Amino acid sequence: MSKQIERAGIPVVHACSIVPISKTVGANRIVPTIAIPHPFGAPDKGPEEEKKVRKELVQKALRALATPISQQTVF
Repeated sequence: MSKQIERAGIPVVHACSIVPISKTVGANRIVPTIAIPHPFGAPDKGPEEEKKVRKELVQKALRALATPISQQTVF
């Protein structure tokens, strides 16, 4: 789906925990996440640390959106 959205001229970040799958499906901007059951969470950490981890991942995804690319890129 991210490829179709990109073709419409809208940059997309594919946040995933298994980068090779993102590459295989052709995602252009890839942000690795933590784990399959909780990609933007870290349940093994306390609430404040988990909030920090989530914020960092979202900030990384936003930077990826703003970054011009010419090929698949893992951030």
